[in-house]
Amino acid sequence: MRSVPPVYDSFPSSSDEDFDAALANEVGRRKNFAIISHPDAGKTTLTEKLLLYGGAIQQAGAVKARGAQRKVTSDWMELEKQRGISITSTVLQFDYRNTTINLLDTPGHQDFSEDTYRTLAAADNAVMLEDAAKGLEPQTRKLFEVCRLRQIPIFTFINKMDRPGQEPLALLDEIEAELGLLTCAVNWPIGSGELFRGVVDRRTKEVFLFSRAERGRQSIEKKLILEDPELRNLVEDDLLDKALEELELLEEAGAGMDLELVHAGELTPVFFGSAMTNFGVRPFLDAFLEMAQGPAARTSSEGLVDPLRPEFSGFVFKLQANMDPRHRDRVAFIRICSGRFEKDMTVRHARTGKQIRLSRPQKIFGQDRAVVDDAFPGDVIGLNNPGMFAIGDTLYIGKRVEYEGIPCFSPEIFSWLRNPNPSAFKNFRKGVNELREEGAVQILYDTDQSKRDPILAAVGQLQMEVVQHRLENEYGVSTRLEPMGYQVARWVDGGWNELEKVGRIFNCKTVQDSWFRPVLLFKNDWNLNQLQEEHTDLKLSSVAPVVSGVDPISL
Repeated sequence: MRSVPPVYDSFPSSSDEDFDAALANEVGRRKNFAIISHPDAGKTTLTEKLLLYGGAIQQAGAVKARGAQRKVTSDWMELEKQRGISITSTVLQFDYRNTTINLLDTPGHQDFSEDTYRTLAAADNAVMLEDAAKGLEPQTRKLFEVCRLRQIPIFTFINKMDRPGQEPLALLDEIEAELGLLTCAVNWPIGSGELFRGVVDRRTKEVFLFSRAERGRQSIEKKLILEDPELRNLVEDDLLDKALEELELLEEAGAGMDLELVHAGELTPVFFGSAMTNFGVRPFLDAFLEMAQGPAARTSSEGLVDPLRPEFSGFVFKLQANMDPRHRDRVAFIRICSGRFEKDMTVRHARTGKQIRLSRPQKIFGQDRAVVDDAFPGDVIGLNNPGMFAIGDTLYIGKRVEYEGIPCFSPEIFSWLRNPNPSAFKNFRKGVNELREEGAVQILYDTDQSKRDPILAAVGQLQMEVVQHRLENEYGVSTRLEPMGYQVARWVDGGWNELEKVGRIFNCKTVQDSWFRPVLLFKNDWNLNQLQEEHTDLKLSSVAPVVSGVDPISL
């Protein structure tokens, strides 16, 4: 069993000799993870059930709510409630068995993958959710590659076992063959679909049998040891025998559990269950907290920064406007990386060099917030953002430190955003600037200064629709989109000087991004390849370089 660190009644001051021990204690209590999946794999439902078992909510909501049925905690935006999908990432912090958990809920829809990339920058672990019937899907593969680049430990939850699906062994083989990731099944299903009876914990040889609970409630759970003769009275012989045969095969041919490989992102512990009916969720949460890595050291301008570094530091990974429409607020999400955060502390802003007093820090729980007095590495807090923060900004105390920035990825859809009502320009400008700051969509501008209408650049069409919806509902501005017919964007390495050396270029449009950098838009890959063949010295990038010390363009 995992050792449980003590909880201090009061935290020592930084000058106290017990400070280091108290900080280590708090870091040891933290677990932080993001959930990644393809749309409709059940990510939001699993999130709700984890909150349910953690005692953070009393009844779980359904994504597609009917009548008075409770809506989900993590989907707070009005458009999310209307469409039944997660559009924006959010943070849900709760305590479970003396562990403080920061759950970073991310959009599953591929059109919002960039929001997920940013959230993964703040995560120490990832839970990869997979539909038992569909197996690995394109968006899951894409997000897995981001986790691999960041060497984030991945835990796999194979969902919807209460529905007809693929054979469990085939699902493990697919993960190993297509992702190059070793698998180790922590539990094993007994039956599937209508015959799904529960799971066997391979470590403890315990069997968890489940019955379907009332919608949104914790399931009634019965636990037996595998050798208990009563088990055959509760589970059909053929289902139990098949599960035992497969378990024997795994013991002989499967990979063993190795936490070093897990934390290196090379081996994934696999769990089976059903989030909708609560089968396997609580055992998954318990095992995950035993295996997951705690707050990890972060790469910075000064090398790796240990979470036990006494001085506070953290970075902004997300901005969100209008989480509370009544107050027109703007919130910066800060991942704490080292030291202790305290309410009203004064920190240094690495990009501008300015000192900032951090008043009214907030503990985030979906749309709900509460003032927090202190927080520690692994935690995520919200700060009021009057326009001073940008995604990737570092805040610190003591010796200067700046964490790696979060790059922009190449968009694939481009449209002029027109404001047909000149009297609404003030709100239009405010809405566009605030949505750009939070990364809801990339904003580009024509190099012709007389054309000041912004260009929306996005990965998917749904991003465009969300921007229009939010401008109308949060800022009172109706807009019109005019597609531009481009599909590929590339940043120019070396900036405007390198572009001027080339001279006149054809079959592309030159624009600038919000950081004054040149961006070339192409109608297709053929045009891009043609330009690169004609101008071999011109270096282009599909990922925007990180900028520090420069404020972005405002409309």
